[in-house]
Amino acid sequence: CNLQPKDAAKMPESAWKLLFYTLSWSYGIYLLFFTDYPFFYDPPSVFYDWKKGMDVPTDIAIAYLLQCSFYGHSIYATAYMDTWRKDSVVMLLHHVVTLTLIAFSYAFSGRGLPGGRRLCWGKLRWVSRLSRDPRGPLNPPCSLCPGRFWFRLYWFPLKVLYATCYSSLQLVPNIPFYFFFNALLLVLTLMNIYWFLYIVLFVAKVLMGQMQEVNDVREYDVEDSKKT
Repeated sequence: CNLQPKDAAKMPESAWKLLFYTLSWSYGIYLLFFTDYPFFYDPPSVFYDWKKGMDVPTDIAIAYLLQCSFYGHSIYATAYMDTWRKDSVVMLLHHVVTLTLIAFSYAFSGRGLPGGRRLCWGKLRWVSRLSRDPRGPLNPPCSLCPGRFWFRLYWFPLKVLYATCYSSLQLVPNIPFYFFFNALLLVLTLMNIYWFLYIVLFVAKVLMGQMQEVNDVREYDVEDSKKT
């Protein structure tokens, strides 16, 4: 494939994430569009007929298992296996917040939180994750900007945050753990903005002629090569 050594070293990481995101994206599409769940077209329906002790459907529980196992692995992989980058600390925090959100959502689902519904909405983020990571040769960074903005900075606040922050209180005034889960979702939104700014920076450098080749602006070796 005529890959540079640094790109060849990133290939296993990129290939693994591409495989997982493709499978999880496909499963998320199945849940949102090929089942009876109306979450995509009617976000407040997440909280319709809510009551304590609601069971988590099996297909949603499978999604919980996939996501928890992936983010549990990702915490270890980011800290000890992946190339260390400028945003690695934020990436670690993202994995911890996401794992906490999913795990506690499932743990509390039988104690008054329709947590399984929240995970379905997480699939909206999976769609953009196919092109989220501009780290390796499988993901050209130029393709990230429209998809990341649409799914993570438009649909995620419009559908997910609107349903959890506003509709939940309208439909279930005393819903448990309201501030805890919404705080975690807002932290993830701030991280989405943070990574989107990296993409904007990359595009700006390309347009201004400051980059002659496709490089990840988050990598330290890119700055080192410029200095030398």
